[in-house]
Amino acid sequence: MATISDVAAYAGVGVGTVSRVLNKSTKVAEPTRSRVLAAIEVLDYRPSPLARGLSSGRSHTLGLLVPFFTHASAIERLRGVVAGLHNSHYDLVLFDVESPMQRDEHFAALTGRDRADGLLVMSLPPPAVELARMVSAGVPVVLVDARGAGVAMVVTDDVEGGRIATRHLVELGHERIAFMGEPPDNPFGFSSSALREQGYREVLDANGVPRDARLVAYGAHDREMARRLATKWLTARDRPTAVFASSDVQATGILAAAGDSGLRVPDDLSVVGFDDIEISSYVGLTTVRQPLFESGRIGVELLLSALEVDRSRKPTRATKNQRPWSPPGPHGEVPEPIVRELPLELVLRTTTARLEQRTVGV
Repeated sequence: MATISDVAAYAGVGVGTVSRVLNKSTKVAEPTRSRVLAAIEVLDYRPSPLARGLSSGRSHTLGLLVPFFTHASAIERLRGVVAGLHNSHYDLVLFDVESPMQRDEHFAALTGRDRADGLLVMSLPPPAVELARMVSAGVPVVLVDARGAGVAMVVTDDVEGGRIATRHLVELGHERIAFMGEPPDNPFGFSSSALREQGYREVLDANGVPRDARLVAYGAHDREMARRLATKWLTARDRPTAVFASSDVQATGILAAAGDSGLRVPDDLSVVGFDDIEISSYVGLTTVRQPLFESGRIGVELLLSALEVDRSRKPTRATKNQRPWSPPGPHGEVPEPIVRELPLELVLRTTTARLEQRTVGV
């Protein structure tokens, strides 16, 4: 495979000249430009992001910081990101995060633009200090499924999502409604599960449904863990008649536990999940759908827009109150960052039904 050095040698110019041609600089004489373009065609050269960035000072790369990217919801968001980048000239570099230390290392390394021109942070609340440092350094940042100060965000209302799921179960006549989520005191600062639980509590209280602490359980975002936790509920005499799981992955574990316990869904147990990942439709799971694909697509489109604004402006020194990539208003004021809140939707399938008048636990 030809390199930029091969092209330079073939055309009889320096590597910097080749890079300026690739970046469409006007500072190259037309005969020289023609020789370089002819060399590129003869050698079938495909420029790397680094080569394209030699003269522009950019890497032509976008960083995507995502925790546990093999989770189904992350994969669906990633599909949206890839779709949003389809017609762009940027390459995508994925930074997987499996620990808080790894998260901090990535944020520290991405403060400058030598590794990425912009950063998309997915489902990972960034530490306030690190986020402020990146904003001050002029690195465009967009958060997807996370919130932070001074940057664009693509979010959903998790509290309302919890209300939607619980309200559906209450309207079906259920009162012993369990909730399963992720631990609220997690080291990453994830809050979506806790916010969905807040919506769950609000609906129970608003409808006079007694809350039972024994019907709230926390576990890792894992099907087998959810299966074990649900088994404890479903084998008790005063078992729940319905469960709201803060993720579809946990909901599938609950469905498995129901089968293990000889319970029929939805006749004996109603189950509602959250996300609407691909497997949900196959198992007939009633769930609260959040637009995973769309959130990834919109997030990267916001980032590309920020980079276009940045590229069109003359380089300026970042100030305390203004990000270099923020377009000023008509009177020079700095606008508020864009916040796109996407809608949630209850998807009715076959895992919920009206509560029959019967003796629970027999």
